[in-house]
Order: sequence, then C-alpha cells, then structure tokens
Amino acid sequence: MLHYALVFLVIAIIAAFLGFGGIAGTASWIAQVLFVVFLVFALLSFLSGRRTQA
Repeated sequence: MLHYALVFLVIAIIAAFLGFGGIAGTASWIAQVLFVVFLVFALLSFLSGRRTQA
C-alpha cells in the first residue's frame, strides 16, 4: 500500500510540473489517503503482534 501511495505522489508531482492542477490535486489527495491507511494498518499490526505465552 505504501508503494501505491508513492506512485500517486510521483504522478502528482509530474502532473503539477506539467501544469495539470486538477489531476495533481486528485493524485496527491489519493496519495495522502493511502499513506494514512498504511499508517493505520502498520500501527494495528504493531499493536496486535504475535504474543508468546511464557
């Protein structure tokens, strides 16, 4: 998922450089959403990691 966030970030940067403001805004918004979802899943995975019984 982090890969897709980075891909959309690159698309947003290229679109902004070429002057496509609407596409750049949409791609950066998608990248931000995917990054937040990645952070939530990473945090949940970290908190609910495997626990061993001692």
